[in-house]
Formats: sequence, structure tokens, C-alpha cells
Amino acid sequence: MKRKLRRYLPRHDAVRDNRWLRPFASTLLHPRLWYLNRRSAAGAIAVGLFCGLVPGPLQMLSAAIACVLFRVNLPLALIATLYTNPFTIVPLYVLAYGIGSWAINGGGHAFAAPPEMVGMDIAGWSLALADWMAGLGKPLALGLVLLASGLALTGYLLVRISWRAWLVRHWHRRLARNAARRGNQPP
Repeated sequence: MKRKLRRYLPRHDAVRDNRWLRPFASTLLHPRLWYLNRRSAAGAIAVGLFCGLVPGPLQMLSAAIACVLFRVNLPLALIATLYTNPFTIVPLYVLAYGIGSWAINGGGHAFAAPPEMVGMDIAGWSLALADWMAGLGKPLALGLVLLASGLALTGYLLVRISWRAWLVRHWHRRLARNAARRGNQPP
């Protein structure tokens, strides 16, 4: 599984040779940030899913900081933040608002529809979206934390379980292959 994942992740040398990242090289080149095993992969997915709901363009920065703090795989966490994009962010925020409203027992907050992008440029729509989010207040903030925590926990457990299942299947195949080899050899 490691070999398959490593094909898609950036190399350690790419960070070392990047002139913009050179001032942070001592921190970003820590071996545990680049090592890939089931613990670091599961932690990276959890970090990426949690930080993916951070508002604005700070998702990857917050994921990188969390990776340095928790010493989990940095490239995998950065890739995991990409589940939020202009097409998924509004439904995720609506879901977060619903979870937050439910957690506050309804709270009497009326839901306002998100702004439509028709006829707006991306900057105008971003400002309208920020105003819409600010008007939602406590239910959205609480819902974002709860949704991000739930996604992080689910992602962590799924990676750990699937990696373990892959290992067990791999072990069984190896045992069967070795048993077949021993069966074909003369005593």
C-alpha cells in the first residue's frame, strides 16, 4: 500500500530544493513528516479532513502546522484538505449549520439561503459568502467544529481499518504462496 501511495505524493527533495520553503527546511524536513506508515497516514487523513473545514485559504497552512505538531505525514494531509472546493463548501457549511442548530436544540435561528453565484464574479461571490457565513453565527461555528471532528475521527478509523485489512490480506496471500511452494518441493 505504501508503494501505491508514494507514487502520488511529492518527494522530500522537492521541498528541500524549493526556494520559498528553504527558510522552513529544518522544520518541514523532519523525517516523521515524510515517513508513511499506517499511523502517520491515518493521522494525516484526520488532520486533512479536520483542517479542510477551516474557512478561507488557510486550510493547507493549518494542516501543515497541525502536521508539524502531531508529526504525521505532511503531503497526505495537504492532499486530504482538497475535499473542500467551490462545489462542496456550501453543502458542507449547510450541513455544519444543521448539526450546530441541532446541537444547540434548534436555538431559534432561521436559516438563510446561501448567495447565488449567478451574475457575480468570484471576488463578489466570496464576499457575499463571507457575509452569509458571518450571519449564521454560533450554530455554524459549533457545527463546523463538530462536523470537522466527526470527519477526522471517521477518516482516521477508516484508514486504520482499511490498512489493517490490506495487511491481513497480504499476509494470507504470502502464507498461501509459501505453502504452495513448500508443497511443490520434494522432502
